[in-house]
Amino acid sequence: MNDHTRDDTVGPPTSSTPTGWDAERGPSNGWEHGTLRRAVMHGVRLYNTGEFHEAHDCFESEWYNYGNGTTESAFLHGMVQVAAGAYKHFEFEDDGGMRSLFETALQYLQDVPRDYYGVDLLDVRTTLTNALNDPTVLHGWEIELDGEYPVASEVDHEYAERLE
Repeated sequence: MNDHTRDDTVGPPTSSTPTGWDAERGPSNGWEHGTLRRAVMHGVRLYNTGEFHEAHDCFESEWYNYGNGTTESAFLHGMVQVAAGAYKHFEFEDDGGMRSLFETALQYLQDVPRDYYGVDLLDVRTTLTNALNDPTVLHGWEIELDGEYPVASEVDHEYAERLE
């Protein structure tokens, strides 16, 4: 763990033992990178509420903490592309731009463990792949985190506003 990615305010997962968490690890309540888990929680909840630009910002701000070639960087870069692709589709009806971003996201997420920091990446990769042919699969789709589909609350909006 790097001290700059430590965050002892982030709680443990609400279910299972996802990649990135270890009950025996004390700092950051068991998360290898507590700030990454915090960004994921806020980003997923904002995404699931349809606030794709804000979700993008959550993932992007944390992405800068990691060097190229790391799993953390690939995961966050992929999630940035997921949020940006959804933004292109829903806000601009630009499915060509969405496809380009999703193709890149799939490359970044390819070797990331399927339960990374609680995100169901198998479902993310499957949905992105299906959206390349039929963008309407995004309508109503939410990202699963810890076996749930959480939505944004005021705390998520406040977090995203502080990133600006």
